[in-house]
Amino acid sequence: MITRLNDRNYPRWAAQFRATGGCRQPIHLRGRILHVDRATGWLLHSYTTAGEPDGVLRLPCKTRRASRCPACAEVYRADTYHLIRAGLVGGKGVPASVTSHPCLFVTLTAPSFGPVHTPREKNGRPLPCYARRDAETCPHGRVMSCTARHGADESCLGEPLCPDCYDYIGSVLFNALAPQLWKYFTDALRRRVAKAAGLTLRELRAQCTISFAKVAEYQRRGVVHFHAVIRLDGPDGPSSSPPAWATADLLADAVRHAAHAVTATTPATADEPARILRWGRQLDVREITMDGELSDQAVAGYIAKYATKAAECVGTLDRRINPLDDLHAFNLRDHPRRLIAECMRLGNLDEYADLRLTQWAHMLGFRGHFSTRSRHYSTTMGAIRDERRDHTRTDEITASRLPLFDEDTVLVIAHWEYAGKGLSAGDALLARALTGIPLGSSPDTGGAV
Repeated sequence: MITRLNDRNYPRWAAQFRATGGCRQPIHLRGRILHVDRATGWLLHSYTTAGEPDGVLRLPCKTRRASRCPACAEVYRADTYHLIRAGLVGGKGVPASVTSHPCLFVTLTAPSFGPVHTPREKNGRPLPCYARRDAETCPHGRVMSCTARHGADESCLGEPLCPDCYDYIGSVLFNALAPQLWKYFTDALRRRVAKAAGLTLRELRAQCTISFAKVAEYQRRGVVHFHAVIRLDGPDGPSSSPPAWATADLLADAVRHAAHAVTATTPATADEPARILRWGRQLDVREITMDGELSDQAVAGYIAKYATKAAECVGTLDRRINPLDDLHAFNLRDHPRRLIAECMRLGNLDEYADLRLTQWAHMLGFRGHFSTRSRHYSTTMGAIRDERRDHTRTDEITASRLPLFDEDTVLVIAHWEYAGKGLSAGDALLARALTGIPLGSSPDTGGAV
C-alpha cells in the first residue's frame, strides 16, 4: 500500500479505479488502439497501456452479483430499474400512453417440501414459528413444532424442522424445472386470455400482445419463486392500445387459472418415481396503478433489487463447485450442504442429465436466467448500456480527452489481451478508502489475486 501511495503514477491509478466505479475485481487489459485516417493513412490518435500503472488498463467486471462486486451490481440494478419502469410509465423508446394499459404484479411461489423455521408476525407482533398443540413426532424422533419467535436475521431461518424428513429431491428438481414451469405458465396464460375473449391464438396475436418482465428470487429454504410484471398491449406492443375487452380483471383471472393449471413432470429413475411439480398455493396478483398503493416506482425497485442477488441468502457459494470438491471444507451449514449434495447425486443419474444439476449445484439446481422480459415489454439492457457508452464518449470528447472523429472516415485498429483481474491486498485497502468504506470493515474482496 505504501509503495502504491509513493508511486509517481498513483494519481493515474486512482483515476483508473474511480473510472471503474469502485469495482472490487476489475479486469486488467494490456494492449493498444490506433485511429487512422482511411484516406491518407495518417495516424490521428493512439493509446497504449505501456504508460499506465502496472502497464494495464482496468475495466469494471460488470457482474450482476452483489456478493462479488457491489459497485457493478448497483449499475446492473439501476439498469434493471429503468428497464422495468419504462414498461410501466414510458421512456426509453416506450410511449407514455403505456400507463393506461392493464398491468399486474404477480408472484409465483414454490410448493412446500417440509416445514421450515420462519419468522411470523401479526400486526407487528412476532408469532411462534411453527406452533402445534398436538405436534406429531417424526420417524426420526423430532417433534414437528417450534414455539420460538424468530428474528429476521437468525441463521436458522429457512432450515427444516427435521432435515431427514425434508424433501431435498423435490426442492432441487423444482428449481431445475422452474424455467420450464414459467414457459408453460406463459403459454397457458395466452390460451386462457384467448378463450376468455372468444378468439383463437392467431386471432389473439392480431388484437392483443401479452408482455412481461420477471425476476427470480431465492427463499431462505433454497427454492426460487418469480416476481413478474404482466401487461396487456395492442398488436404492435406498447405503442398500440389493447382492445376494450382486455381488462385487468380478465388478465387476473387468466393468471390465476394458468398458475394452477400447469405442471412439469420429472423423469422416473430406479429409486425415484416420476414427480408432478406445480406452483405453490400462495399466489399474489395485484394491479399496478400510478396513484394506488402499488406504484410503478415500488414495483421497479422491488424487481431490480432481486436482479443482483442469487442463492447467497441460503448460505451456498456464488461460484461453480467441482464434483471432486469436499463440501465439508466450504464451512457450509447443513441445509445448503445437503441441497448441493443432492444436486451432485442426482446430476450423476442419466435420467437427469439434461437438467445439468452438477454444473448448477451452487445455484441449488436453478439454471434459468434471473431477469428476463418479453420482446415487446420495453427497452433492452443492451440499449441502456449503449446510451451510457455514448454519454461517456461524449463526455470524453467535451473534456478534450478524446479527439472528435468522423467514424465513417476513421479506421480503428485495436489489440487487447487479458492480463488478470482483481486487486492486490494493498490496492484493496486503498480502494476501500477511495470508495468511502471504513478500513475496519471487511467487505468481500473476492477478486483479490
